[in-house]
Amino acid sequence: MPAIVGAIKINNVSLSSIVHIGDSLQLAPRSVAKTFAGAGSFNTGDNLRVINYVSTTNTYDNDVLDSNIAFTN
Repeated sequence: MPAIVGAIKINNVSLSSIVHIGDSLQLAPRSVAKTFAGAGSFNTGDNLRVINYVSTTNTYDNDVLDSNIAFTN
């Protein structure tokens, strides 16, 4: 059944985003990222106090590909 779409306002579309309007069978963004971070890296908030006397991040990755994406049309 066709979708009825009214007014649309899109402020921002970033990389690996999907803008979906109307009918669709499958939506899949195609993006892969790997992040290495040490202790206390992703802490957010007001008056935050993080004490890390010794912090190391192991970035050794013995496999070459982690999340393979097969691009199909």
